[in-house]
Amino acid sequence: MKFGFSKSQLALAAVAAIATSGLGLAPTVASAAGKVAGQYVAGDFHNHTTCSDGSISMQKLVKKVTDKSTDSPWGLDWFVQAGHGGTGNRNCTLVEDASLSTPAYPYVQGKGPTTTWANSIGKPAIKGDNGGTAGNGNMWRWQSLQEFQYPLLEYLAAAKNQPMFLGLESVVAGHEHSSMTIITGQMPLALDSATLPNSPGYTPLGNANALAQWSYCFDRNDTDKSRGNVTGSAIGNNWNCSVNGSLNAADPSWNATAQKLIPASGTGVGNRGHLKTVEAIKWMAQNHANGSYYVPAHLERAGPFNPDGNNGFNIEHLRNLNNAGPGIAFGFETQPGHGASDDRGEYYPQRNTIGGVKVDSVGGTTWGGTGVYGAQVGGVWDALLGEGRNYWFFASSDWHNRGSFGPDDRRSTQDFYPGEYQRNYTLVRNGADKLRPQTIVDGLRSGNNFASSGQLIDRLAFVACASYAGPAARTNAQVEALAVAAAANNRSVEASGCATMGEKLVVRPGAEIVVTVVVRDPAGSNYAPYTFANPSLKQVGIDQPLNMPVLDHIDLVRGMVTGYKTPGSADYAGQWPNTWLANPNMATVPAAAKNTSAAVIKTFSGNGGTPWATVASSVDNSPLLKMTYRIPAVQASQYLRLRGSNLPASVPFETDANGSPMADVYTNAGDTTKLKIACTTVGTTEFNGCPSHLPTVNGQKMVANDVAAWADLWFYSNPIYVQVNGATVVAGVK
Repeated sequence: MKFGFSKSQLALAAVAAIATSGLGLAPTVASAAGKVAGQYVAGDFHNHTTCSDGSISMQKLVKKVTDKSTDSPWGLDWFVQAGHGGTGNRNCTLVEDASLSTPAYPYVQGKGPTTTWANSIGKPAIKGDNGGTAGNGNMWRWQSLQEFQYPLLEYLAAAKNQPMFLGLESVVAGHEHSSMTIITGQMPLALDSATLPNSPGYTPLGNANALAQWSYCFDRNDTDKSRGNVTGSAIGNNWNCSVNGSLNAADPSWNATAQKLIPASGTGVGNRGHLKTVEAIKWMAQNHANGSYYVPAHLERAGPFNPDGNNGFNIEHLRNLNNAGPGIAFGFETQPGHGASDDRGEYYPQRNTIGGVKVDSVGGTTWGGTGVYGAQVGGVWDALLGEGRNYWFFASSDWHNRGSFGPDDRRSTQDFYPGEYQRNYTLVRNGADKLRPQTIVDGLRSGNNFASSGQLIDRLAFVACASYAGPAARTNAQVEALAVAAAANNRSVEASGCATMGEKLVVRPGAEIVVTVVVRDPAGSNYAPYTFANPSLKQVGIDQPLNMPVLDHIDLVRGMVTGYKTPGSADYAGQWPNTWLANPNMATVPAAAKNTSAAVIKTFSGNGGTPWATVASSVDNSPLLKMTYRIPAVQASQYLRLRGSNLPASVPFETDANGSPMADVYTNAGDTTKLKIACTTVGTTEFNGCPSHLPTVNGQKMVANDVAAWADLWFYSNPIYVQVNGATVVAGVK
């Protein structure tokens, strides 16, 4: 098995702060001091059940995600269940069949997870405006989170002894969607010794009250004005959504009855909505600074920002959110889920209508499964890193369903399960304790995280160390020994004068930087169900089974740090060009949205100009790949990050001559006229030959859907910063 070796486990603590740089106040997040031991652990924080618009129950999704069985072998180390904000009419505490029955939540014959609240036995009283028997039968998400989803997830977490908590995919005011959570109250320590019931019903020890309040106060789809109460009374939560130091009641968008901002629709609603979202981050920073995160999801999908609607995010909006809460709005899901969809990630040309005009998802499509903001070297992500911000790369499953297949089929024309295809590997510092929500959130905040698709790699040690002339000189072998030991033990490099992902290395001018990378490309098969040869690689004469990918190369990307942009300045705001798919030319990208200093400075591979070396792990003898590059005499502050793929350079319709990903338009079945890669292997089953669900053009099966995703794999690391004394301060990382 490609995951036959022991897996990941744990990540780091950080707190929000404000530091002063030469450019004025700049948000800062501290890296760990007095570090607690931890390991890299795999997880997912964006997925859906019948609580929102998913196809299966909470119980079935938790089982699929955390078990390691024949039909779902990808068990994650940690899991956040997060559905859409707004409303829902289905009782997602019910299960599909008796195999999912538990004493507290037993299977009810004829009542499954798509049963409405109105048709449930002992139907609950629906609170808030417009629900219940006199309304539309929908329950506000705040009530569902507070009274149904959280108790169920707490029960499952205790029964399975699995690290899980609730999040939300918020429908964002002024924009599209964002993955977020507030863990306050969730999964208390007392749960460790709790006695679970032997009969129906469960009273939780913790709560999701803070998350429920946020959903009421700030989700765009929550237009309830009840303050979290029984309609027409003061019985309930009596929430007030005001933010210290803000206008609140003096804001034109403030609704006195609801005690929250409800921006008026029409012209300018996008701008008004964005201001509400900034207030949401401020509220989180004031009330739950260390127990929350806010990560825009598939942020390129809905197109550019629309001042008169609710579409995408331009770079200035990401800056505004990070400024408002650097310890909360610390990254983005630029590698979206929906990887097996007809249009990968559900990104495609002409997807959106803005001002009566059809516009593309930003970038047109995904690029190797990643949105253009993260995939384009020198683009939006590099622009944010070039300021010295703590802004990290994350991936998600965005699980809803299998498309044309049932939830237990291994084929998919829509989604992959959490952990099946994409996963975040986060360094969580829990010491001798079990994994808990706080240490997981701290790990995500730290930036010590890498994302990998298709189990391309499952271990990464990425370190930069300072070397000076004389006794302080470091050899390649010394740094490599640190990295090899870290990768073998699935830990982070911890050494004086060195830094890893999400951290800052402060050096004197003229220092030499020794950069070492050690990865594990796990042996054997991954979780793909297909054993036939990768059709993309067959184009260039490589015969490699889809379920046995091999890492081809790793790129080391560097960019210079020039400091924070000033709000209102000419280089603070700018929209990615809507002509990108037809004309991917960085000259057309506004200065605010690019970093022209960012470039691939070294490519490592199994052979060629800069080959890596293979060494055996001292822990389990598994092969590790090590590689080193030295940056001489640094004078300017900078950052380093990695990306890698199973595809070499110049694979037709997949990678360009530099090994960068090409637009996924050529494998998106949403427009079959653009399909270019034939799938020719004839098998005796749906899995040892090109499957029957692939689109056919002129009688020929073409690569698309899940086959396209398994064929085209990438990993991305978060950056290491190098701050040179006397040069630009990397203000976003302490």
